[in-house]
Amino acid sequence: MSDHIPFELQSEITKRLPVKSLIQFRSVCKPWKSLIDSSDFVKHYSGQQQHLLVRYQDAVDHKEKYVSIVDDDDTFPMQKVTVTIPPFVVNMLKHSTTMGSSHGLLCLYNDDMAVIWNPSISKAVAVVLPKRNYNEIWGTDLGFGVCRETLDPKIVKINYVLNPSSDIECVVCIPEVFTLSTGAWRSPYGSFLPRKSIRFSESRVAVDGVLYWLADDGTSEYNYSYLIILFDITSEEFKEVNLPDRLARNHARYLSIFKLRNTLAVLQFDVREILYDVWMMTDGVSSSFIKLFTICLSDVEALFVQEFRKSGEPVIDVRRICGQHDDLSLVVYEPNSKQINSLGINGYYYDVNAYMETLLLLDQPDLIIYGNTTPAFEA
Repeated sequence: MSDHIPFELQSEITKRLPVKSLIQFRSVCKPWKSLIDSSDFVKHYSGQQQHLLVRYQDAVDHKEKYVSIVDDDDTFPMQKVTVTIPPFVVNMLKHSTTMGSSHGLLCLYNDDMAVIWNPSISKAVAVVLPKRNYNEIWGTDLGFGVCRETLDPKIVKINYVLNPSSDIECVVCIPEVFTLSTGAWRSPYGSFLPRKSIRFSESRVAVDGVLYWLADDGTSEYNYSYLIILFDITSEEFKEVNLPDRLARNHARYLSIFKLRNTLAVLQFDVREILYDVWMMTDGVSSSFIKLFTICLSDVEALFVQEFRKSGEPVIDVRRICGQHDDLSLVVYEPNSKQINSLGINGYYYDVNAYMETLLLLDQPDLIIYGNTTPAFEA
């Protein structure tokens, strides 16, 4: 930029540039590198475009691959870029699962390790998942999100522990939180769950600094109700969101949750009819949900909602039976026309996550692994 342009104005201009350009500009001169690397610039930078990161097994060579698609109405889905995973992430996270995405960061995990990864700058940090010496671990659930105010990434781990002090068989939930700024695990500030009988599911999503879990009350395997448990990532407090009866008690349909237009969406899946009803929360705290539309396709053997575009259109993978072979496709469903458009990716085992460009993790050392430093808990 010209020396005649005030540096403050240069700073405002650079905040509107894509991450790829910013990384290149760090090599132009020391003032620009200092500006882009500063914690204030990283905190207040937010990319303008959403991307869809597609993880899949290639149908030709059967290798796992990642493709990033620019989620732009004018060019979608033509702008595709193959994403290279940092080598140390590949080595540590074999057979990994995506925990979720928040503020441009994705979190992957396996039984021993979690990795917080920024695909925009190809940088990641690893976190050892704590192993507890409880008498009996019934199970665990994990969630990931970023604080609204501080943009500090956090991993939440829910431990289901058999309480040995109880006269009857009783499973209690013990939460733990890893905070990137401290590099340590600890008990959350507000560690009390709304109910003791809650059972979390693997359906969870981070929305604007709040981590939501789909859960049930756990009172009976045959007589239960769905509910939503939220975890405020800043205050670290758990709260309960009740669902309307048509969602909470309809056991013939399965529920899952997603982020849709920066709010919480609940999807109700009918296995027999092979359709999804899409519901959106309207106020953030109560059981106020509205039904937006139904995803229903003809001549489909199976369908699975993967993610939502910035426009609100769902990205789904569908399976059709064509002669002796399964036709697996990743498509976008248009609710008004009820038409689908292919994303042009030939594969299977799809996993799709939306993310915005960010500079978070730019200040993190390369190849760093945070260890387990959590104090012991009592069941």
